[in-house]
Amino acid sequence: MWFRATLFSMAGVVTALLAVALSPYIPQELPTKIGADAVDKILGIIASSMLTVTTFSLSTMVSAYSAATTNVTPRATKLVMEDSTTQNVLATFVGSFLFSLVGIIALTTGAYGDRGRLILFVVTIGVIVLIIVTLLRWIDHLSRLGRVTETTERVERTTVEALTAWVETPNLGGHRLLEGDPRLGEPNAPIHQNEVGYVQHVDATLLSEIAEEFDFDIFIVAIAGKLVAPNTPLAWVNGEVHDNVYERIASAFTIGNVRSFDQDPRFGAAVLSEIASRALSPAINDPGTAIDVISRAIRVL
Repeated sequence: MWFRATLFSMAGVVTALLAVALSPYIPQELPTKIGADAVDKILGIIASSMLTVTTFSLSTMVSAYSAATTNVTPRATKLVMEDSTTQNVLATFVGSFLFSLVGIIALTTGAYGDRGRLILFVVTIGVIVLIIVTLLRWIDHLSRLGRVTETTERVERTTVEALTAWVETPNLGGHRLLEGDPRLGEPNAPIHQNEVGYVQHVDATLLSEIAEEFDFDIFIVAIAGKLVAPNTPLAWVNGEVHDNVYERIASAFTIGNVRSFDQDPRFGAAVLSEIASRALSPAINDPGTAIDVISRAIRVL
């Protein structure tokens, strides 16, 4: 979000620099066809309106998060917060506001001149077109944001993606490790992290590179979704592990306070089940949503 907003601010600065560089090549009579105050007024309108629209969009977004938490499940709120359309829309609105501010400041300092105003005018028209397209997308998106059906569909889609990745690359691309394998223990070296939380992601590519580099085997015992503590082995290594190698292996395991959907299809299935259970509670009493979740669970499987 902030990356795109920064791009808009940079666009304002680049426009000012282009105006200085290209103004000698602009015909003298062309800028007179545009009113002297036209660009100032347009930028002022963009600045005031984008600030209002951004505030409204933020309040709508918070309401959608609250609705997803109350009517669906708090576990699904993360997916709503990661919605790329919402982030792009807010970034466009904030970026347009910053662009207009930079343009107004440059105009007040006289950086553009009469010919340079034409370049700023052309770029401003482009920004207005982008704002209109974004507003149309945002209006359509707002009608679905935070709805039970839309949020449940996000959970289903994310679960299918995680399960498909697991089916296409079972066991993270390695060999299956059975419980009780004699290699899981001494004299092999255990790998730990000094954190308490859930394994969110395992970088199997990094572990494979380390194993090939030092010619030893790494036995992963903590996959995504497992709750670990400082004394819980994440993996075992059947070779000598120096401190820097130990840290590299441990860094392949991302641990967080909550479970993640990316490598954990079981979590997605559990969230679908939670949505159905909440829908059948006396407070909500929505059997239709429970039936919908059953059909989605069948599609997932």
